[in-house]
Amino acid sequence: MFRIGFGYDVHRLADGRRFMLGGVEIPHLKGAVGHSDADVLVHAICDALLGAANLGDIGIHFPDKDPRYKNINSLIILAEVLEKISSKGYTIGNVDTTIALQQPKIAEFIPLMKKQLAKTLKVNESIISIKATTTEKLGFEGREEGVSAYAVVLITKE
Repeated sequence: MFRIGFGYDVHRLADGRRFMLGGVEIPHLKGAVGHSDADVLVHAICDALLGAANLGDIGIHFPDKDPRYKNINSLIILAEVLEKISSKGYTIGNVDTTIALQQPKIAEFIPLMKKQLAKTLKVNESIISIKATTTEKLGFEGREEGVSAYAVVLITKE
């Protein structure tokens, strides 16, 4: 049995914050604002995995009102999501993602992001795709007010 999940996340950018993407700190003057470390890429993957397994969304399992998740490393959340889908008998077939942001350029960080995500998800890096795009200075991403990420996953169950 095959199931497909889609995830999307967005966070506002602000001066003086750490900028985490795919479990990697990206050097930049701005960082994402959120209850956790605000890693939009990891959050989108979490929602895609939870959705594919029909387990709701990240907000249900990791509410932003819960102090346990304040400033938490999102890779810890991703590991818990993996446990949730694994307990239902699912394995990950592939993960395809896109990050939308104007600045900074992140191509050089993608291999490290893939490594971090693969380690957390206990999969081979070859099944994880990370792409980045600008929005040609259009919208909130183009104005550098925020960052968004999209994820599609395929999970399987024997």
